[in-house]
Amino acid sequence: MDAVKLKELKNFVELCKSNPSVLTDPTLAFFRDYLESLGAKLPPAAYSGSVSPKKSHVDEESDEEIPEKESPSVEEPEEEEEEDEIIESDVELEGETVEPDNDPPQKMGDSSVEVTEESRDASQEAKAKAMEAISEGKLEEAVEHLTEAILLNPLSAIMYGTRATVYIKMKKPNAAIRDANAALEINPDSAKGYKARGMAHSLLGQWEEAAKDLHVASKLDYDEEISAVLKKVEPNAHKLEEHRRKYDRLRKEREDRKAEKDRQRRRAKAQAEYEKAKKQEQSSSSGRPGGMPGGFPGGMPGGFPGGMPGGFPGGMPGGMPGGFPGAGGMPGGAPGNVDFSKILNDPDMMAAFSDPEIMAALQDVMKNPANLAKHQSNPKVAPVIAKMMSKFAGPK
Repeated sequence: MDAVKLKELKNFVELCKSNPSVLTDPTLAFFRDYLESLGAKLPPAAYSGSVSPKKSHVDEESDEEIPEKESPSVEEPEEEEEEDEIIESDVELEGETVEPDNDPPQKMGDSSVEVTEESRDASQEAKAKAMEAISEGKLEEAVEHLTEAILLNPLSAIMYGTRATVYIKMKKPNAAIRDANAALEINPDSAKGYKARGMAHSLLGQWEEAAKDLHVASKLDYDEEISAVLKKVEPNAHKLEEHRRKYDRLRKEREDRKAEKDRQRRRAKAQAEYEKAKKQEQSSSSGRPGGMPGGFPGGMPGGFPGGMPGGFPGGMPGGMPGGFPGAGGMPGGAPGNVDFSKILNDPDMMAAFSDPEIMAALQDVMKNPANLAKHQSNPKVAPVIAKMMSKFAGPK
């Protein structure tokens, strides 16, 4: 047995052990089949991008390509259930309230009417009669006299304010609010107008509005009655304010959680799409024909150029006449007359092919020769590439 060829065979076997993906080269399919026929169990890397051992081989004369196995789809993140709407609880409030009065609006004065001295005097006389009726508890009669006074002097905020206080005594808060608003339109600083409107709001259970008006009235013209009403109104107003702030905060927190879940959902979807695209790219890369994945840059579509004259001697029945069929060399790489026995017989090169970092760099250059520049500064990779290029240069 030729010792040189035996050494080449030994080095090739060592290369297959250190990098089983060498056997994915289509030109070595016959060798892989031979090993399987002897009962050999090859690692998965020997089939990557090629025919699975569980699948039948495609007829060599067929032009049909083996369809790539689709990457499993990445599941979309499950939609989380929507949170229930926030239902506000009731607020326990204290204080007497009345049903809203729905009577037709009372008569109001015409602000465009010119008020004379006689009208003012007559208005005051009507007011005096109203005050006497109030003292006697005749509220309906008091309203009639005050209405007469307003029609005679429609520009008097006091007349409207006084009638508003009578409506409050009659438990007619809506009528009182209309008169109070009219008084404040004439005089924005009418303490009587703010007091009457605040007390009317309290009768309707509008505690926050009542507290606001009564505080203004107290600043303009403080009296004991305003203070007494405020003591009943303010606790309810504070409870309502705290209740509103609480549920405003809860609603905002709910919206923030929803926005955060939406952001996480979008990120998860983008990540899933990225992973799916990455798997598809890896699948298409591993299934590309030609070359020895993890092997020499540029691929070896024609097998080892020039072959190994004489084939593999002995040990393998019948040998492999003519060695590895050569067909044109390495595109963009070595010429067709390169003797690969120089690489297989070089222990340094064989050791380098067992180093994952070096093999990754060679694969990178194989995919894109322009990437060669970025590996020139790597003291581990650069010498191997330089040595390979010197061997591929052929005889000088």
